[in-house]
Amino acid sequence: MQIATILSYLESIAPLAYQENYDNAGLLTGSGDWECSGVLTTLDTTEAVVQEAISRGVNLIVAHHPIIFSGLKKINGSNYIERAVIAAIKHDIAIYAIHTNLDNVMAEGVNGRMAALLGLVNSRPLLPKGNNLRKLFCFVPAAHLEPVRNAIFAAGAGQIGGYSECSFTAEGTGTFKGGEGSQPFVGRPGIRHEEREVRVETVLPAHLSRRVVEAMVAAHPYEEVAYDLVNMANAHPGVGSGLIGELREPMEEILFLERIREVFGTPVIRHTRLTGRPVKKCALCGGAGSFLISNALAERADFYITSDVKYHEFFDANDRLVIADIGHFESEQFTIDLLFEVLREKFLNFAVLKSDTKTNPVNYY
Repeated sequence: MQIATILSYLESIAPLAYQENYDNAGLLTGSGDWECSGVLTTLDTTEAVVQEAISRGVNLIVAHHPIIFSGLKKINGSNYIERAVIAAIKHDIAIYAIHTNLDNVMAEGVNGRMAALLGLVNSRPLLPKGNNLRKLFCFVPAAHLEPVRNAIFAAGAGQIGGYSECSFTAEGTGTFKGGEGSQPFVGRPGIRHEEREVRVETVLPAHLSRRVVEAMVAAHPYEEVAYDLVNMANAHPGVGSGLIGELREPMEEILFLERIREVFGTPVIRHTRLTGRPVKKCALCGGAGSFLISNALAERADFYITSDVKYHEFFDANDRLVIADIGHFESEQFTIDLLFEVLREKFLNFAVLKSDTKTNPVNYY
């Protein structure tokens, strides 16, 4: 099996188009054309993780954090990034990062896993991601509606939340006159023709635009297909930063802190002053999430769980919610299991391994 096959599946779950513009997700070293001897899932790609991949006989590392985040001006082994890259290239190890694109897919991603472990329900993105949807309008002769619409759906259009094959149709009359050299499906060149047509409308993720249009054109009987592709202001209902959900039953704040410590195994939780109110609505963001504090406040969350909160950012809670900083590694540690399970379920007869290397650079005394 080629590495590209595995990466294509991962990108069907967390498309690269969903990563933030500062990110560097994707294939960082190696080639998709290589035959894959096995996969090692990890949170970070350190030199020790590369050596683990070598010793365990796998040539693809799937990591959450990109080892190459900003440009490398030289590669001489002066720091852990350069040493890891040198080792990977030297031993033909492909490194693939699936970072904020995995953060931003709510149900299958990092935040969805955190929410499930905490027992949250009715979850949705804390900051829905915009500019990721398009509306397709195409015009089809009535007798050919179903083949064209089915092709559009099969290519990935028509998904709205938990519903698939969503579309709207309206009948009307189309006119056209073929020019010199044209070969119209109906009518004759040089004579204006009227045809009973159906306008089909549906939504699609922007990154699937080319695939959907190609499928539509291939299934359409006309020589020239009339269609419009329009950017939508609507936010994608299942894509965005952070997550907000609810506990099935309210909990006392101190008991909820105990649950957090138990689930994430963090020895220290840095948090703001408790409010004295029961916890029902909880917001969270794996990794560095202080940029979403205002969103958690706007959603009237009782708790906001994240990491890497700076001193002055704790003041933003203003006794309106509890900010709980559980540590960067602790918040994202289950990404290793998530990636392992996703790949193991899809590729049953293939070596998928979880890294045994502990990459957390933070120690507690």
